[in-house]
Amino acid sequence: MRRPEYPRPQLVRDEWVNLNGAWKFSFDDKNIGLEQGWHKDPSSLKETIEVPFAYQTELSGIHDPSFHDWVWYSRQFTVPADWKEKQIKLHFGAVDYRAWVYVNGEYVGFHEGGGTSFSFDVTHCLTGGEETVTVRVHDPSTDETIPRGKQFWEEKPASIWYTRTTGIWQTVWLEAVHPTHLSSIKFTPDIEAGDVQLEWEVNGDYIGKQVEIEISFKNEIVTKDTVTLQEEYTKRSLNVFNHKIFRTGYHHDGWCWTPENPNLFDCVITLKEEDQVLDKIDSYFGMRKVHTENGMVYLNNRPYYQKLVLDQGYWPEGLLTAPTDDAFVKDIEIAKEMGFNGCRKHQKIEDPRFFYWADQLGFLVWSECAASASYSEKAASRLTREWLEAIERDYNHPSIITWVPLNESWGIPNVRSDKQQQNHSLAMYHLVKSLDTTRLVISNDGWELTRTDICAVHNYNHGGKDELAKQEAFKQSLSTKEDILQSMPAKRSIYAQGFQYEGEPILLTEFGGIGYKVGEESGWGYTSVSGSEEFLEDYARIMEHVYRSKVLHGYCYTQLTDVEQEINGLVTYDRKPKCDLEEIKKINDQWHNDIIKKGE
Repeated sequence: MRRPEYPRPQLVRDEWVNLNGAWKFSFDDKNIGLEQGWHKDPSSLKETIEVPFAYQTELSGIHDPSFHDWVWYSRQFTVPADWKEKQIKLHFGAVDYRAWVYVNGEYVGFHEGGGTSFSFDVTHCLTGGEETVTVRVHDPSTDETIPRGKQFWEEKPASIWYTRTTGIWQTVWLEAVHPTHLSSIKFTPDIEAGDVQLEWEVNGDYIGKQVEIEISFKNEIVTKDTVTLQEEYTKRSLNVFNHKIFRTGYHHDGWCWTPENPNLFDCVITLKEEDQVLDKIDSYFGMRKVHTENGMVYLNNRPYYQKLVLDQGYWPEGLLTAPTDDAFVKDIEIAKEMGFNGCRKHQKIEDPRFFYWADQLGFLVWSECAASASYSEKAASRLTREWLEAIERDYNHPSIITWVPLNESWGIPNVRSDKQQQNHSLAMYHLVKSLDTTRLVISNDGWELTRTDICAVHNYNHGGKDELAKQEAFKQSLSTKEDILQSMPAKRSIYAQGFQYEGEPILLTEFGGIGYKVGEESGWGYTSVSGSEEFLEDYARIMEHVYRSKVLHGYCYTQLTDVEQEINGLVTYDRKPKCDLEEIKKINDQWHNDIIKKGE
């Protein structure tokens, strides 16, 4: 069985069963399965698919990239005997795009949204013997108003658009909980006070029960607390720095979380009734703060220059689904080996296991929801719903420092002057800020920004090795604040009509994309080179222009890997280096002020 690891690393329980592996499967191109009762009798499902891989992938065992908007899944399972008297929850990491779930023929729930997790209490449906779960999925291939990100609405991938992912693409699993159990945990660090604020909710008969909290750092207990419950919801602040200066970020990073020192606190939360343990959760958090000041991004109250790489989160054998948990580790390690300190996860709400490894290894993340291509009121509603679920699920990850609700006016193509679409951009910005006060939010990464915490600019007009006029124009466009704000990348203004720069940090958040073909596969990039030496020369030239800028406070280079027809990655689609990665690191390790001094 692939992907056997625990799928929810921020809220870990001992009693769980992984349901990945072989499932029955069938296309339902005429949408007749429900009428014919496949949910009650899944014997009509004749194929086999390897979950959690979509049918379009090689690892699914089917590998069919053509349109099939309706699909069905089914498998049998047995609940462990020692789970009696427990509530049984059925979890789905992600199903693209709509899912109807049945257990033993009984409908248990519906979910819409391709990138977020959901679960159902299925206790009432169980027989105590061999159980059957059946899932009906609808993924409208050509609908441009659903949040689809890079998934193309035509059959063959082309340009910047990739093969679709339909159906189950993250882990499916069972979990046993006591009827009275913790339903949510939220950590909010306050590095000035040295406190972490805990919020939790309890389902069931909570009155008079106790919650015990134990926080440790590097296996040493820092603090403990016990709370007797009188309410469903509880908030508690616990001090972890304890007025000790070396625990703070005052000297080096102390106990704070940074990419250089990814310090994490372990937390065990136990729900008890007298001496009986009703629920026990293992979790973790990082003491981390991000804010903007004086046109710069600050991490833990210090200016922090972000060197990000664009990461599409695709793999040749699994598409959106990483083939193994180690694949997440490898991508982060490759990026850090090249001198990047973070990534922008592009047009994809990533698997929580990626965020777990970013937390553990020290890697900044800009998290971005998949966008729709076109605007409609339904599209706006769908995007909003996914953001609500994504932020609730991923709030505790210290590696995530920025939310990116919209990108390059996708889904809001007329935002430059259309008040309705401007209001959607504003609404997304303020909605996200209302849900999370601890992170930065970008209203429309690339151009035509409305209200935003970062002036995020895309510019691929850097020219090829022989295009001297373009090279000079690119260099000039980054030189001063006025040059950047007056530039017109893709012939679009940096701010939408009625909005203007208000002193926020300016970052170049997409650029580069040097195309370099390795092997026989053809493809495209924004510029092209023919060998690794030329590739490094072009990369060095582009980065020198970026570092010479007196106003940029960070960047995001496009991109980490090749993806399908795009050959503009720093490594190939199967993660093989295109050049000596140490040479990329030498270029990335230059500090922009040093470059400016050399130029002067």
